Amino acid sequence: MNKLSRRGFVQVLTATAAVSALPSWVVASTKVPAKWDEAVDVVIIGSGFAGLAAAYEAKKAGATVALLEKMRVAGGNSAINGGILAVPGSPLQKKLGIKDSPELMAKDMIKAGDAMNHPDKVKALCEAAVETYRWTVDELGVQYQDKNIKQEGGHTVPRSLFTINGSGSEIVNKELAALEKLGVKPRLRTLMEEIIVNDEGRVVGVKIREGYRFPNKDSGKVKYLAAKRAVVLCYGGFSADAQFRQIYDPKLTNKFDTTNQPGATSEGWRAAMAIGAHVIQADQIQILPQTSPDEKGFGIGFAWSGHVSMFGVWVDATTGKRFVNELANRKVRSLAILERLNQGHDCLAIGDAGTAASFEEIRPGMLKRQLERGVVFEFKTLEDLAKKFNIPVEALKQTIAEANKAVDTRKDPIGRPVNAKAKKLENGPWYVARMSPKIHHCMGGLYTNEKAQVYHVQGHLIPGLYAAGEATGGVHGAVRLGSCGTADALINGRIAGKQAAAQKPWM
Repeated sequence: MNKLSRRGFVQVLTATAAVSALPSWVVASTKVPAKWDEAVDVVIIGSGFAGLAAAYEAKKAGATVALLEKMRVAGGNSAINGGILAVPGSPLQKKLGIKDSPELMAKDMIKAGDAMNHPDKVKALCEAAVETYRWTVDELGVQYQDKNIKQEGGHTVPRSLFTINGSGSEIVNKELAALEKLGVKPRLRTLMEEIIVNDEGRVVGVKIREGYRFPNKDSGKVKYLAAKRAVVLCYGGFSADAQFRQIYDPKLTNKFDTTNQPGATSEGWRAAMAIGAHVIQADQIQILPQTSPDEKGFGIGFAWSGHVSMFGVWVDATTGKRFVNELANRKVRSLAILERLNQGHDCLAIGDAGTAASFEEIRPGMLKRQLERGVVFEFKTLEDLAKKFNIPVEALKQTIAEANKAVDTRKDPIGRPVNAKAKKLENGPWYVARMSPKIHHCMGGLYTNEKAQVYHVQGHLIPGLYAAGEATGGVHGAVRLGSCGTADALINGRIAGKQAAAQKPWM
């Protein structure tokens, strides 16, 4: 089986051309076809973390599975994510003496989410995180770094584990390999166009287009695929669909870039809505603060700025001062950056040789690639850096001095938790990246219960319909904490797959 690389995934998808906006052509049918082209037990839409986990569990439970992916490669956004998984009470935390618990993680999530999270969903996720981590290791063979752990913004303690390659492709590749051993391969370039419901209101299958060429809505051969037990929706978010996202948040115009792959569009959302599926909190759309304006899409610059949030400083180039707690939640940091960008100020992530050394340990070779790509810049002295970006040099030196004092006192002047591995910023060369937020994640989505069953807008469950991952809402509230999305997709994808396989067949 060919393995996915993060760069290869991006190149393949970028070659398909960026999507502008898809029209509302996707509608659901309540007319069951006289003849089905094929029938399987469980049909799964989407091949990211959630869809792959659902397919694995459904197949293990004895179901026949059709795993559909509209793009030319599997993995979705999962294959290009930063490769971090939130696990409260992980073995690495215990090894490093970090005290954590599911209750503390749940508290962090609800605080960041402005209490818009559904508490039962948060509790279930946090309590299942350790077992799911062990599943990725013991059953899938996923490898994680054994020395480094990240404190993402909004988390009160470091709890985000790094995959061995610092990318979600490590998990995706291992999921794909496990599925291949079970005889399941994603059906690529297969678009789900309609969800088919019978006269009793039960989902019985889907209308698809095989040989679909994104984003040509008329491409591919129409077929009808029966789902004898269930359909599982894991189609992800719509961050790359400018027209659709502006319905919920008008300010997110096409002037905003997105971290998402081009296929993060709304066809699945529209199809689910057309059969009355209940969508909640769809206006809660996250922008990622630390992305680089010097490259398109997600890119790689985010990794340096994210590392600097723990081991460097974020500085307003106009003032030379820090402007936000670098470990605040994503919404707080994004708004702080946007406020300054709107005033014509550059926002910079600055670290020294020590920052670069710890970054190299976590993401070997990444800094070299960032420098070559022109998203991180190197300077021999702090004065040279200040001159290049027109930063008041004395103010910048004072900012560095205050950050260094916090390493000694363990008390940061603007409230950033001081990492146990934090060192003073003292030695050149110095490295800097510019920051400009990009649209990243949809916190809202389908309203589901603890079994991943989807609710109808009238309040009842839709028989034969399940969902997981970014296609669903209620877990993250107003703000998703970094690395919690990976846990959400894997945990609820597994639940959806097991439950779908156990659904009583209709044919």
